[in-house]
Amino acid sequence: MMGIIKGPRERATLTLRTGLLATALVLPAAGSAWAGETIADGDKSITVGLGLRASFTSVEDGAPDGKSRSADFNLDSVRLYISGQLTPIIKATFNTERDGNGHVEVLDGYAQLEPMDGVNLWVGRMLPPSDRANLDGPYYLSTWNYPGTVSQYPAKFAGRDDGATVWGKLLDKKLVYSVGAFEGHNRISGASNQSDNLLYAGRVAYNFLDAEPDPGYYTSSTYYGSVDVLTLAFAGQYQKDGVGTVGRHGDYGAWNVDGLFEKKLDGLGVVTLEGAYYQYDTGGVADVAPGFGGAGAFDNVGGLVQGKAYLVSGAFLFPAKLGWGQVQPTVRYQHFDADLTGISTSQTDVGLNYVISGHNARVSADYVITDTTGKPSGNAVVLGLQVQF
Repeated sequence: MMGIIKGPRERATLTLRTGLLATALVLPAAGSAWAGETIADGDKSITVGLGLRASFTSVEDGAPDGKSRSADFNLDSVRLYISGQLTPIIKATFNTERDGNGHVEVLDGYAQLEPMDGVNLWVGRMLPPSDRANLDGPYYLSTWNYPGTVSQYPAKFAGRDDGATVWGKLLDKKLVYSVGAFEGHNRISGASNQSDNLLYAGRVAYNFLDAEPDPGYYTSSTYYGSVDVLTLAFAGQYQKDGVGTVGRHGDYGAWNVDGLFEKKLDGLGVVTLEGAYYQYDTGGVADVAPGFGGAGAFDNVGGLVQGKAYLVSGAFLFPAKLGWGQVQPTVRYQHFDADLTGISTSQTDVGLNYVISGHNARVSADYVITDTTGKPSGNAVVLGLQVQF
């Protein structure tokens, strides 16, 4: 049951934008900005920000005795955001994150060449083009927990990989595309990828209503009514010899479609609906275990599963303020069917957000139910707080 609390794919969201004032940092959140620190000298500048998520969890049978509910305080995420600009075109981003063992790791580290809206290049460690959930990361979801039951693209650390991405926004920024090449999966002795085959990834999304205001090719799963959104997207990844062993290997191919609808109802609130469908293909080959060949947690080795999955979610933001913020109930259902083992996994989240300042300040409560073939169902209660500034 402890696995329902953790979400491995996460996103850092601070990027430096042109035209920053010397004393203000604009965070890419839904209609809100917090004061930050910027040191500027003409076109040159550097900015610093911080993100934090902490929670209390109570998991059924999660205590050491195996039969009592657990009671744990968690520091889920602490991020230091650093963005620099040499010219309005040449920039860089460096972000850190706390891993599960309490160590500080490089989350993002990439150089940015951004000459125009339509064509930009990032090189380094970043999020490969993938599904909305991964490009949201934990800070920009509509619910507290990451949907790891269905969102299972391979990654080194928190959804990231080392490589290069070309991305752009066209047609009044309503068409967003991203394509890239990355180090990929199973680069270790004895595993499938002995020829150093790269992983290729791409995503295209079209916004039928307002353009989504996220930086780069990133996304959010709610904008709290700051824009009206109807977006459909397709994403896919492919890597030759991406799964299995050197003796029995298969090509990895995965794709998904996802959609988001959010509409501000005059005086009534904001309704949000989201859905996604996934297919993961390993060529019928079972992948190696994540620790295969002495691989570390961030080596992007093993653990890929062939199967099909889907996600549906909804949220409603009430218009009236209650004290400092607004109330937003949420519900989400995930389901994954593994082809090779016949095991099905599902997770239901029923939650309540207290939205103080968009994604920059939010308190969440979540009740989680999990069901897996051959195992008794389980549940957990999560209380969480996130801040960004």
